[in-house]
Order: sequence, then structure tokens, then C-alpha cells
Amino acid sequence: MLSGSKTSFKIQQHAPGPALRGPKSSDMNSKRNRNGQAFPCIPGEHVLEEAARVRKIVRSRDGEGSILGTLYCTNLRVAFVPEPAPGDTAPRRSTCLHCEHDVALPCIGRLVAVNSCKAKVLTASSTLKFNPEELVLYCRDFRVLRFRFRDSGSEPRAFQVTLAIVQAQESSSGSAGMWYDSGAIRNLENAWLSTEESSSPPTLLFERPCDWEKELRRLGAAGWRVSPVNERFDMATSLPKYLWVPSRLLDNELKRAFGHFNARRIPRLCWHHPGGSDLLRAAGFHADSDPEKEDVRSVEALMLAGHAQCVIVETAADLPSPAEIQLSYLKLRALCLPDSSVADEKWLSALEGTRWLEHVRACVRKACEVAALLAERSRSIILQESDDRDLNCLLASLVQVLSDPHARTQSGFQSLLQKEWVVAGHPFLQRLNLLRDNDREESPVFLLFLDCVWQLLQQFPASFEFTETYLVALHDSSYIPFFSTFLFNCQWERDRRNQHRASNQIYAPVNGWREPPPLEILQKGGRLVKERGGPYLPTIWDWALRYTPQQRAQFRNPAYARGSGGSTTVPNGKSAPLGGDKLEAAPSGNGAMYLFAKGALSPQTHLFPWKNGSLSKKGWRRAQSSESLSEQDRSLRRKPSGCPLQPEELLLPTSVGPLIRLWRRCYLRGSQEVQRGLFASTLGELAEELARLRERLGD
Repeated sequence: MLSGSKTSFKIQQHAPGPALRGPKSSDMNSKRNRNGQAFPCIPGEHVLEEAARVRKIVRSRDGEGSILGTLYCTNLRVAFVPEPAPGDTAPRRSTCLHCEHDVALPCIGRLVAVNSCKAKVLTASSTLKFNPEELVLYCRDFRVLRFRFRDSGSEPRAFQVTLAIVQAQESSSGSAGMWYDSGAIRNLENAWLSTEESSSPPTLLFERPCDWEKELRRLGAAGWRVSPVNERFDMATSLPKYLWVPSRLLDNELKRAFGHFNARRIPRLCWHHPGGSDLLRAAGFHADSDPEKEDVRSVEALMLAGHAQCVIVETAADLPSPAEIQLSYLKLRALCLPDSSVADEKWLSALEGTRWLEHVRACVRKACEVAALLAERSRSIILQESDDRDLNCLLASLVQVLSDPHARTQSGFQSLLQKEWVVAGHPFLQRLNLLRDNDREESPVFLLFLDCVWQLLQQFPASFEFTETYLVALHDSSYIPFFSTFLFNCQWERDRRNQHRASNQIYAPVNGWREPPPLEILQKGGRLVKERGGPYLPTIWDWALRYTPQQRAQFRNPAYARGSGGSTTVPNGKSAPLGGDKLEAAPSGNGAMYLFAKGALSPQTHLFPWKNGSLSKKGWRRAQSSESLSEQDRSLRRKPSGCPLQPEELLLPTSVGPLIRLWRRCYLRGSQEVQRGLFASTLGELAEELARLRERLGD
């Protein structure tokens, strides 16, 4: 709670109790909303404090300006509503879960109160002894929001609204999202759906077997099937309900393999290359397990997946660890904020010192290497990481963006994120630390992936259906706790929370099995809709809840050309057309195993760490020598294999030199020199964006 006098306050840690000033009632909010005089709340949201005639400071290359409006503090966010322009009779939007003038409470990284004499950073233990003339919000998504109370007639309310923001931010810690009434949220969404969006391909959420079946048919992976072996999360709680496994492997045989991998995360298919290769991902081998002969056969069948050659890619060998990513990200954020103490002449060297661009280069380079391995010949390639929940998500997704044109469309990209990140068990809640309760586990692995995709968009601007604006919106969405997509660590946790909210019960074991959650889900117009009136937490992909049709139109790339280009840019900068003579079939035998690390393939005769499970003991074909393997690899690179389906759309970008650049529009939004919102708001800014796009297309 907060304690203090009229001129000072201090936050005290006590047991929960009534707030210093209670929220306005929902009836009051509804009445004021209808009259257009109050902030339109989300269902379940209430206003704590407000200050009218506040000026939001807007800085650009042309100087400093301001927007007059009302500043609100609610139990979920800080929001600013501009006053309508004189003569503007357009109706105000009824509600919006997020806009560029808002910031969710967990997204506030630092709150600073300023007057003519000093600036005070406000924390849970702060004492404020002056009325703020200006309030500065440093957001975790790199935005900097400045609100000025001086000379606007709002000074008497400045202290109260500042107090309320600090209190609300403290109260929001540990709160896992906002659950809405499904009927109210769906009505809001339907009111803003455009005909164009409703006719676009739906995003596959991979929560039902039909989504997995549909994607498997699209890939043309005839030797694979959808297995419900983990439908009740009995095998592994961090894995999705359904897995792609070899068709010839029965579920009873499949169950033998789970216990021999860390966290029981077995190898399973991510993507099938049209040339025949398969991309799999798995956790590291469980060194303390003691498999029987049948268990090892099941593991071998999973890893080879019907191929004569299997390549294990050590994901962590060339990529930064989550701890290194977090350290680099903190340095980058400190450097990009407007109050950075780094001199201009030392800024570029300080940027390299953060190692962020170095990490981006490493990820792009390794993804290119794996994509080339997939295209060279028919083989099984397994991405192996100790826990299979961080760098495997990044690398598997990036390889598919490079290799599959469908992943470069908006619906395909969103389906990819659902499959390889959301249901695959990336611990979003820990890595993004939305609840601000576990700094040790925080690491923006997902944001590093978005940066890598932005680099590809810069090098291949006509190959992506979506734009930089879309990527920035997705980046910012990761810090909004109003949606289920990035709010949980795995599908099991998400489903358990859904069931708890729906029936006030958690999974109850019945004869050793967990009953699936009773979710009444109806299919309406290609969209998943919960039964009206039940608890509902929308997904990030419900863009209509946050952006108008005009804003969503800026997500679409007007220069997008499906099937553009007829060659592949290889890392050395030369152009090599694909579709040459097809490689001869792989040699017959039980299978050969190779390890790919540090950019090189090496044969393996002993791979498994188990006492009774090595390649040589289990009848594997004797691996080639490193010399003959090198000769074969050079031959493959001289004569790339032909792909039957659009091989010209494989992207292999340059990952060295100045082509890997800082994502200025995302990271430098708080800078006075380049500050701009998510969407271009003036004709001049639109013309500037169009000129930049034409410049990139002309390169």
C-alpha cells in the first residue's frame, strides 16, 4: 500500500488491503464511456486515477511537439487518450486492448518523476516529496513516453496519478494476465474485423489434431503421422499434445524413447523438405538412463526417420547461451535509451561491445548452414539442445523461414511461431519475465529471433508478405499480458489454467490418467471461439482487438512477390542457381551418423552416452572417414541437389559485414533524433518509408 501526505508518499509492503483510493465503479465508467468523457475500459478493467489536459511530448527530427489529452492509470495499464481535433466529429473507437499511447504495467521498466530541480526514479520503496512537472516512462519495448503536467492546468492531479501508477505497477507483479468474458471480447473483435482479414488464411494454433494433419499434408511428408501419445501430457508436460513421428513406429514403441532424453523431449519432426530431407528437434540424451535393446531401437528409428544418413546439429555449439543473450540485451537497451552517457563518436564501438549484432550474425549463419544441409541431399537432421526449449526454437524457426516460402507469409509465419515456440514449450513467462518475479531466468531469445527475421526482410524485401511494421508490432506484443500466446511456459500450463478458470478445477487423475480439459470450442468462420460467457484469454493473432483496419493494412508488404527470384544468395555473396543434377541415392546400410558443430561434419561411431547403447554395438554401418566425408561435402556444394518444389525460393543471406545492421526502428524509438511511433502518422513519414522501400528494392 501507499502512505504519505499531500506532498509526499511512500510505498509500504503490507498485507493486501484496500487501496488508498478505490477504483471508480464499473457503472460510473460505463456511463462516462457512453458520453465519450472517460477512458473506454477493457472488460474487467477499472480506472484508478486520471489527469486531464496532460501533454504527451512527441520528439522528431523537426523538433519537439506535444499532444493534448487525458492520462489514465488503470489496474492494467497507463493510457493516454488524445483530445479530438476541433471540428472532428468521427466517433471514437469503443475499445482497444493496446495502442501506441498505452503501456501495460509489466512493460514499464523505469518510472521517473521530474520537476525543475530534480528527477526521481520511483520504485516500490520510493518517497516522493514534490509535485511532478513531467512523468517519463521507460518501457521494456524501447519506447519512452513523456507526459508533461506543467503549464497545462493538470498540476493538482499530477501527484495523484503518479502515486496511482507506482501502486498499480507494484500490485501487478505476480498477476498472470487478465481473463475476459468471451462474449464481450468477441463482440469487440467482430466490430473491427475487416472483410479482407476475415478472408485471409487462418493461423493454425496446433491445439487440435486437425491442425497437425493439415500442416503435414501441406508439407507432403508421406512417411510421417500425427501421434496422440502425449494427448494427456502423460509423456512430457513441456511437449505439445500431438507429435509428428515416423509412420512405421507404433505408439507403444515410441513410449520406450521418452525416458532417454532430457525432460522426456524425444526427437520429432519440425519440417519436411520437398527434396526428401527431414528437420527434427530433440533434447539432449539423458546420460543416467539405462535403455534396453528395444529402447535403443526405438531411439534409432526416431533419429534416422527412414533415412540412410542422420546429422545431429549441436545447437548450442555456435550460438550464445540464454544468459549471454540477456547480458547483451541489457547492454543494448542501456545504450539505446536517450539518457545514455556514451559519446556520439564512441557509439558504434559501444554497439559492437554489446555483442548483440554478433549474436544475430551467429544465428543467421548457423541457420544458413542447416538450410544448406537440408537442401544438399535426403537425410535426417536433428537439432539437439540440452533442454530443447530455447535455441532449438530459434534455429528451427529460422531454418524454415529460409527454406519454406509459406513461412514468409503472415499466416504461415504465425502458424510457425505457434508450432515451434508456443506449443513446443518455449518458457515465455520465464524468458520475458512479465510478472517480474524471476530475473535469473529472463532472456529475450524470442526477440533475438525477431531481429534475425528483420535482417532477412532487409536483404530480401520482396520475399516476405509482412513488413517491418508487423515485426515491431509483434515485438511489442510480447510485453502485453492481455493475451495467452506469450503468457505461459508450455501448452500443458496454458490448458491447465484454462480448465481452472472454466471449471474452478485442475486436472484430476483418473486411473492414472489426466482427464483433458473440458473446453467447449466451436469453429466459426475459421476462428476458434469459446462458448459465449465463459472465461476467455485471446491470442496475439487477434490483431483486430488492438489495431484498426487501416493500421493492419500496414502489416502487408506491397512489394511482396510470391516466387520472386531465381537464384540463391550464398554466404560468400555469389549467386548459385539451384536445380542441378540430382544426387545419387544414399548408400544402403543400417545408417550413418554425423555430428555438425563449428561449421564442420564429423563421423560418429559412439554417440549415445549409455553403457549399452553405442552406434558400433547396435549394428550401425561403419562411418566414413573424415577425409572422404570432406570430399563428399565439397562435391555436394559443387553440385547442389534438385528440389522438385520451387527450389529457387531458398534464402541464404549474407551474415557478415555491414549487412547485419541495428534494428533502428525498434531499438531507437526513444531517441530524439529518430523517435517515431509504430505507424507512420504524417504524409512526410509515409513518403520517407516509401523512399526507403524503393531504395532497398533497387539494390
